Amino acid sequence: MSFQDTLRDLRELDLSELSFENIGSWPMVVKVLFWLAAFVLVLLLGYWYTIADLRARLAGAEGREQQLKQEFSDKAFKAANLDALRKQMEEMEVSFGALVAQLPSDTEVPGLLEDITNKGLEAGLEIKSIKLEPEQVKEFYIELPISIVVSGGYHDFGTFVSGIASLPRIVTLHDFSISPNKDGPSLTMSISAKTYRYKDA
Repeated sequence: MSFQDTLRDLRELDLSELSFENIGSWPMVVKVLFWLAAFVLVLLLGYWYTIADLRARLAGAEGREQQLKQEFSDKAFKAANLDALRKQMEEMEVSFGALVAQLPSDTEVPGLLEDITNKGLEAGLEIKSIKLEPEQVKEFYIELPISIVVSGGYHDFGTFVSGIASLPRIVTLHDFSISPNKDGPSLTMSISAKTYRYKDA
């Protein structure tokens, strides 16, 4: 049968005459087309229910593989640098101990106030007031605010601030304001100093 005959048979075919109860009597061309369509349908269904699921599982496994590779790489890096990390940890403990040693205990606060007073007097300032404020409890430490009011010259203030910065204990300065005195050429400086105490708990 030639291709032209096949086309002619398809044009002359009446689909209403085809019955699934009598597939054997269908023309050969129709049988071939039907089985081709059935084969393609089976392939599509097989892909949908089997291969697509496998591809999804494969994609998940590939993602998990990348995650495991990254974890392995991180652990391998840590293992290779374990000695260096231990040495760094020891150095950090020493540094931490040195910093904690700079934090005053409760009994050292009066001595710190005396040191601040002496630095003010050495700078040529008049100490108007030094007042302890309520403690501020933080996560790892306790803040001890100190309100300071001094009177003197502008350059004397700089000497005072430098003197406090040179104290062996950690003291930070915050929220300063400078205003002229009404009764003379000198200035008044109000400043908040904060020292810190390690929270033992």
